[in-house]
Amino acid sequence: MNASSVPRSAASDARRAWMAVLARTPRAELETALIAALGGESMPAFEWLRAPQTGLAMVRGRVGGTGNAFNLGEATVTRATLRLRTHNSADATVGVACHLGRDKRRAELAALADALLQQPEHHTQLHARLIEPLAARLAAQRAAQHDETASTKVEFFTMVRGDA
Repeated sequence: MNASSVPRSAASDARRAWMAVLARTPRAELETALIAALGGESMPAFEWLRAPQTGLAMVRGRVGGTGNAFNLGEATVTRATLRLRTHNSADATVGVACHLGRDKRRAELAALADALLQQPEHHTQLHARLIEPLAARLAAQRAAQHDETASTKVEFFTMVRGDA
């Protein structure tokens, strides 16, 4: 069974979106936003299922963006998996994180945020105070980069001499 044949739900799409935001957010900003979003609560207790690990992942490209795939090179990635400690281990929430780079604390914070966002009692508040502002900042940053890049665009045209 391949990934395209697995039906996706709205919940999995929402989780995919917040994990993308967490993966692109720098550590200092993620830590500050997570502490502020928890509103003075201490960081919840958790246990590692997979402590932060740094390794390599193969980056693949496509000829012309849509053609045959080829191995472009390797990128350094850090991943982590944790489980929140609860009274009943059967309903413990698992959080995961994976991002480019070697920052283990960033992976810990992102996995913790992922686990908390899956809990109904934290989801609404954390989404509004953590994910939405970070997503808006990342979108503004992308738009500014797009505008800056667009200003360097060169239009080529061909002039025809005489009668053809």
